[in-house]
Amino acid sequence: MRALGPGSVSSFLKIILDVVYAALWVGVGVAVLMVIAALLFTFNPGLLDDVSLSTGQFAGKWPTYTGGLAAASLYMGGILVIVGTLRRIFMTLTAGDPFHPDNVRRLRLIGVILAALELGRYVVAAIGRWLLPGVAKVDTDMSLTAWFSVLVVFVLAEVFREGARLRREAELTI
Repeated sequence: MRALGPGSVSSFLKIILDVVYAALWVGVGVAVLMVIAALLFTFNPGLLDDVSLSTGQFAGKWPTYTGGLAAASLYMGGILVIVGTLRRIFMTLTAGDPFHPDNVRRLRLIGVILAALELGRYVVAAIGRWLLPGVAKVDTDMSLTAWFSVLVVFVLAEVFREGARLRREAELTI
């Protein structure tokens, strides 16, 4: 089976990325709606008085839940950007043009988003420790795997940049 072009492994992976991309849009939409609902309950907890649902366990905790949902929404948004960018990279792979100059920029964007997601995790963990002192453990450990992934993506971007340069030189050769 071929790696590039129509009917290849890359076109199959592109289809999977399309499905994941659509599912992420649904997930982000649901998360944003949950944040809006949590904000409504934060500012007006009496909204649930007419509903048979008991809010006893949630009383006074809506700001915490809202913050957690907002952080999850931002994280999912970052993943959405990464998957959308991967879809565009796989479009060029399916077209048989892996060293397209735009792929360098796309890979760099993925690296920046991955780094931002990891830094955001540290910020959320620090805020969680500060706001939720009763929680047994909020993970603030540095993830070597995440930072290694960021470095690998940036190295791949440079490999693609060099591939695009070599392709340009080959196109100029008679």
